[in-house]
Amino acid sequence: MKKIPFSQLKKYDINQKVLEALSDAQARTILFSIVKEGRTALELSEKYRIPLSSVYKKITDLEDIALVKVDRWELSENGKRFKVYKSRISKADIVIRKPEPTIILTPNQET
Repeated sequence: MKKIPFSQLKKYDINQKVLEALSDAQARTILFSIVKEGRTALELSEKYRIPLSSVYKKITDLEDIALVKVDRWELSENGKRFKVYKSRISKADIVIRKPEPTIILTPNQET
């Protein structure tokens, strides 16, 4: 097995995490549903019938790899604060070539 040089390790690691996120149907649904308009976790959960705990987990994972950001905070009628999430990308292209896939992310112009 070919050893990955230390300088490439971080790049490979982030590419792998982005690939994993994009291959997850729920994460992909969340990511690309908040390109034009931000939504709260509760809105995403209700609209796409994804358990709220799963939405929070997917959003956290997407935030960790900088694909999602907190766009703003909203205040509910009872004074509770909610984060409104927005996608940092509008498109993802994956090119499969040796030695590893190339990921081309298009920044979200709606931000």
